[in-house]
Amino acid sequence: MSFTLATWNINSVRLREPIVCKLLAEEAPDVLCLQECKSPVDKIPTADFAALGYEHMVARGQKGYNGVLILSRMPLEDVGGHDYVGMGHARHVAARLPNGVVIHNHYVPAGGDVADREVNEKFGQKMDYLAELRDQFRADAPEKSILVGDLNIAPREDDVWDHKKLLKVVSHTPIEVAALLETQEAGGFVDVTRADIPEGKLYSWWSYRARDWDVADKGRRLDHIWATGDISGAAHGSRVMRAARGWEKPSDHAPLFATFDL
Repeated sequence: MSFTLATWNINSVRLREPIVCKLLAEEAPDVLCLQECKSPVDKIPTADFAALGYEHMVARGQKGYNGVLILSRMPLEDVGGHDYVGMGHARHVAARLPNGVVIHNHYVPAGGDVADREVNEKFGQKMDYLAELRDQFRADAPEKSILVGDLNIAPREDDVWDHKKLLKVVSHTPIEVAALLETQEAGGFVDVTRADIPEGKLYSWWSYRARDWDVADKGRRLDHIWATGDISGAAHGSRVMRAARGWEKPSDHAPLFATFDL
């Protein structure tokens, strides 16, 4: 079974329904994972997605913020959504595909502006989220799993536009990078994107603050697709769809793709 998966922080699924439909119609991934949907589940515009062939969905939603969903052209089994750090936030949902692969869709807290949990509660929440996920993996190693989402950390030097300038900027600080890599290692996950694209600058997010995001190109790779070691060798075709960042009323993130032959 071959399938293509995409992940995208959409920054409001209702506001950006037209570009979600554009992606589904033009790119036709078999599975689309969205983060920061900012909608209760019953308000997600499922009819338009179903009309494009995406009749299956699992989701966790909230009014106005957070929210994650998995859309699919294949049947999905809802296998839960964990409330990491007990914040009551809709930041995780998981679904099983017909071939037994479990997809975990995460929206890790951004962490605020200061990389110090003593003065910034949001940074502490981010670090605790990663620590809880790491400990869960250590206690129960995942198998035949794909973890995707906006993890809000750009781990490598070439995942940001300027490594030295961003070392003290939340999303690229050494403490965050170490926490992310510990979590990845604990789950035996392979960074599929970088396995496919091992060299060179690679971004999936560009700030709205830039007058011309494309020319400035001050990006970060905050979005990720990981696979457990038992299936990571079946992954290929990774790409960032940079053009979507320039669509009308865009998200500040671009979709990330990978294909799996399983």
